Amino acid sequence: MLYDAYEMQRSLLAGASTLANLGAGWMQNPANPFSYSSMGPIVSSALDVFAHASAPRGKPEFGLTSTIVEGREVAVEEEIALRKPFGQLKRFRKEGVEGAPRLLIVAPMSGHYATLLRGTVERMLLGHDVYITDWRDAKLVPLSAGRFDLDDYIDYLIEFLEHIAEDGGGRPHMLAVCQPSVPCYAAAAVMSQRKNPARPATLTMMGGPIDTREAPTAVNTMATDRPHSWFQRNVIATVPYTYPGAGRQVYPGFLQLAGFMTMNLGNHLTSHWEMFKHLVVGDGDSADATKEFYEEYRSVCDMTEEFYLQTVDAVFQRHLLPKGEFLHRGLRVDPAAITDIALLAVEGERDDISGVGQTKAALKISTGLPEKLKKYHLAKGVGHYGIFNGSKWRGKIAPVVEKWISQHDG
Repeated sequence: MLYDAYEMQRSLLAGASTLANLGAGWMQNPANPFSYSSMGPIVSSALDVFAHASAPRGKPEFGLTSTIVEGREVAVEEEIALRKPFGQLKRFRKEGVEGAPRLLIVAPMSGHYATLLRGTVERMLLGHDVYITDWRDAKLVPLSAGRFDLDDYIDYLIEFLEHIAEDGGGRPHMLAVCQPSVPCYAAAAVMSQRKNPARPATLTMMGGPIDTREAPTAVNTMATDRPHSWFQRNVIATVPYTYPGAGRQVYPGFLQLAGFMTMNLGNHLTSHWEMFKHLVVGDGDSADATKEFYEEYRSVCDMTEEFYLQTVDAVFQRHLLPKGEFLHRGLRVDPAAITDIALLAVEGERDDISGVGQTKAALKISTGLPEKLKKYHLAKGVGHYGIFNGSKWRGKIAPVVEKWISQHDG
């Protein structure tokens, strides 16, 4: 019933958004005398903001068609390197450029598409052969494809790394943004235990919940204040018959978005108020920047029930990885098995999703790794989103990541 109610509301808002968009256009039309009145720009701007906020959204595009290599512009082509039922390995191939360190960027499976990391990919493209995990919206995966849980996630990462390594050129590198820090660390440990030659040369974890007992945030508190059964009863929904994944049990992306929006409701209201004021005075560029952010932020996808519930249980409630009790396919994941993977932990000083110390914990539990292969970087004045997007990511954090990869490449 929850998903059906949402779909009904979404359909109604889609129609209202279309009408509001038409109304905004008419209010700006030179043929409309009211557009010259003092109220014209105000009404038009209000309709524009409402139309944008209520419009339905699908999967965005990366839209990265070129980059700069050694001072010259080169074309970039997206290609699917490996396709799996619940996600694909996407590569951004640079025309005529070979030999750069191969980097797998692991996008969060937390309600948003991989395009949320567009800025991360764009910056790392300058000096790397970039791949990314492009996770699929669970409501679009037929039941015949089976289940997808945390064990499957780790298996996917191992297979992706092995595929990248097949091309030769040494061990690849891996960069995890937020949520995937735990499965990426687990994959690195499992591959080390197996002496897998495709294990990453470096693993960079940015704002990840390795140990959520350190500086717990509102997200951590919500997960620990409620029993596991509460999540099963209240946030799991059945995909409606209108989608290919009809009948699949999922944690809907719209619930995750609602949670994130509620955490910073005041900031989001202020952003929309500022967008309204920019539109009123004709500052389209500033308004477009806000629109562009929310186009991405509001584009959400579903997670499978088993992946979501297992993550809540293992990562946020029982803290299995830092306690040395994390299992993969029934076998214990041993952090001490990591002996030759250079680990970089990056945290934002103002991160309200993963508190300071949660990612750094990965260095502490890696007891078999020499200190020279461990590095910690605290980004001053940076929030969660700013760790991997924006000017501070491009100018302050990315150079640290690049240098770490360069020092341990090949």
